[in-house]
Amino acid sequence: MLGYLKWTWRIVFWSVFVAFLTYVLPDRDVVRVVSTEVIRTDFTPLNRMFYAQADSGNAEQPTRDLRLINTVRRNGNVYVYRNEDTGWIWPPYFKFDSSDLQAEAEDLISTADNPQWAVIMHYGWRVRYLTIFPNAITIRPIDDPEIRLIPWFNIVVLTILGALVWAILVRWRRFKARRITPRMQQVDAAIDEQKAGVSRWLASWRRKS
Repeated sequence: MLGYLKWTWRIVFWSVFVAFLTYVLPDRDVVRVVSTEVIRTDFTPLNRMFYAQADSGNAEQPTRDLRLINTVRRNGNVYVYRNEDTGWIWPPYFKFDSSDLQAEAEDLISTADNPQWAVIMHYGWRVRYLTIFPNAITIRPIDDPEIRLIPWFNIVVLTILGALVWAILVRWRRFKARRITPRMQQVDAAIDEQKAGVSRWLASWRRKS
């Protein structure tokens, strides 16, 4: 039973950790901007945590305007991004130029007959049933929609995290072998000795009886 609990805890922990990384690490998409818009948004307890703060210099309100960038990907699927300042809060993208980014996106609006492709960097998830959008960070025009995008930043971050996890696990195993395992063996030996003593005591009463 204890083994099942350990594996369950490990699966839950690493699942949450991987989901956290997929949310906060940047991703890039090749898209064609078809329109931009501003909508009035009422946040709910289910989706509020997935939105950033109000634009820098503005007060946070339960209802506020939300900038959206509507796009079409290379495969023809539509995809919508929000455009919010992150400011100094998490994740640390330090984005303060959502108004400028909206103007850049509007300048890249094109049609299917005369497409202007662009690379948009973002973080977050698109969850339709919760009305959650990824947050656009930057956008830049490109000439070739078949451009190969290599996530160098993510590779470096994941490499560093992997090295840190490996170093922590190695030190934990050494600490466990030096300190915890000998103590547990001593405790087990003491318990076995106590059990043996109780067994001898019961055996002596049986002989007397």
